[in-house]
Amino acid sequence: MVQIPKTPDPASSSAPRSVPTSADVARLAGVSRATVSYVLNNTSAVRISEPTRRRVHEAARELGYVPHAAARSLRAGHSRLVLMPAPSFPAGPLYSRFLTELQWALGRLDYTVVQHGTVGLRGDEAARAWAEMRPVAVLVPGFDLGPQGVEVLKRSGARAVVTLGPEAVDGAHALLMDHEAVGHSAARHLYERGRRRIGVLIPAEEGLEVFSAPRLDGARRAVEGTDATVTRVPLAYEERDAARLAARWKSLGLDAVFAYNDEYAMLLMRALQDEGLAIPGDTAVIGADDLMLGRLLRPRLSTVHLELPSGRDLAALVDRAVRDPDAAPERHKVLGAAVVHRESS
Repeated sequence: MVQIPKTPDPASSSAPRSVPTSADVARLAGVSRATVSYVLNNTSAVRISEPTRRRVHEAARELGYVPHAAARSLRAGHSRLVLMPAPSFPAGPLYSRFLTELQWALGRLDYTVVQHGTVGLRGDEAARAWAEMRPVAVLVPGFDLGPQGVEVLKRSGARAVVTLGPEAVDGAHALLMDHEAVGHSAARHLYERGRRRIGVLIPAEEGLEVFSAPRLDGARRAVEGTDATVTRVPLAYEERDAARLAARWKSLGLDAVFAYNDEYAMLLMRALQDEGLAIPGDTAVIGADDLMLGRLLRPRLSTVHLELPSGRDLAALVDRAVRDPDAAPERHKVLGAAVVHRESS
């Protein structure tokens, strides 16, 4: 018996469907391909009526069409990709909120933000990996990027390189973040509250020293020439490590502690209370970041309120640099630090 092969059902065929094009969108919307391009690329130089814009967007949604980023970059002469290397340090709530605002602001300016993981790569070696993505701008948080790395990025087509850290890098725009001022503010507050044996809690985890080291230096500078002392106290962000530290706290002879941030402060404070120590009677505690959780503790946590740069302002800086890549690098001091006194100190 001869079996006649069945004709495949078009609806169930595994053959790849054709990719919709701008010409398909133009036909469905009843407009030209140029109009489709103007609408979907948010071109402001050409006036397009609102009804026409709606028809184009509806046609694109119906067909599942999205503009081709590479083709758009080719027409513009550069990409719209802003690359943000994933930080090598654990990002807390404050930094996460800053990144969210920045990404939203850059999106409003028609940039695409991509976070790039560079595990095991540092400095100029990391810059070469970033350059492979051909970004139009790179925002570098806390990496040891040097002038050679900036040059590598610019030769690959990056019009803007912006660093966020304590020092400027030749050839790059810089948001200068003075973390010494954070430690100085906290230690000065404790000193003025009558504390003389001040511990500074330093995260034991790798990657945070770019922030914790200058905070420790700032605390030491705040009491230099006085009768107060500053002691470096490492702590891993773990309950067991906090309990071990609290168990030997009396032997350290400290009457106050400035913790790296509110999260470390809350971790230690709970462990000290579990050991029967009174806050602030036996030990005054102050953190940094001014997180909401710190206000819910009892006693309420004193902190250093940090004023990070506005995401809108940074996005505007990126856009200026992309539009005028030959302009002189801008330098802006950011990260305001102000003590918020509460019950724990």
